[in-house]
Amino acid sequence: MDDIHPIAPDKRAAILATLADIERTHDVRVLLACESGSRGWGFSSPDSDYDARFIYVHRQPWYLSVNESTGPGQAQRDVIELPIDDELDVSGWDLRKALRLVSKSNPTLIEWLRSPIIYQHDADAVRDLWDAAERFYSPLGTWWHYYNMACSNHRGYLRGETVRTKKYLYVLRPLLACQWIEHEGTPPPMAFEDLLQRLLPDGAVREAIDALLVVKRASAEIAAGPRIAAISDYIDATLAKRTEGPQLPAGHGDATWLDGLFRQMLATHAPA
Repeated sequence: MDDIHPIAPDKRAAILATLADIERTHDVRVLLACESGSRGWGFSSPDSDYDARFIYVHRQPWYLSVNESTGPGQAQRDVIELPIDDELDVSGWDLRKALRLVSKSNPTLIEWLRSPIIYQHDADAVRDLWDAAERFYSPLGTWWHYYNMACSNHRGYLRGETVRTKKYLYVLRPLLACQWIEHEGTPPPMAFEDLLQRLLPDGAVREAIDALLVVKRASAEIAAGPRIAAISDYIDATLAKRTEGPQLPAGHGDATWLDGLFRQMLATHAPA
């Protein structure tokens, strides 16, 4: 899998060092750090940057301050974002924010929990977060998230005889995620290869996608190119079939239970 989800040893070391510095500087504990973006999806180019995302927790008193401030004139923030350089893009969400997003069945957070590339994690904390994600999971809301993503990229990049070639993958992945939700009823995997193996195991479209992946993973950048008929026709036909949303459950969850989980996780996982 290293050729599909490549992480250079020096970059992994740099990310781990950055996470350790964040813990010291902000007095937090990182509960999960993973790769998002093209490396997590499995179709990065050699020059793709590293999108490290993390969930962290403060000491308990941080959550109990009356004025919710981190310093004179500074509003309390629930994110930590480092300046983006040419290779590393590192940012994270506070635990309370993460759980709030879980209660909304946020697909991005679910992808983090299912990332095939993990830099750092607390197994018990991740298990608690995944338990919450399953309890609040909304198949319908998640389906619409991916469907709108596919439509947006399709409109923006894949109309006409000349297209932004790599954008095929940014339409195919959410389209397959929609199919996964309809067929499996569970949150779709983050790795594109897992979606392909389950939903497009063989055939002419799969062959065209595999050929595109070979080029994408080997090329620094894929510019605009001629329309790939097999992929374009498959995307157009798939989108044409859908005139309205599917009959899927909207999901639900117990806010009181979530509050209890938050307090439990603070007691268990906050910095000592």
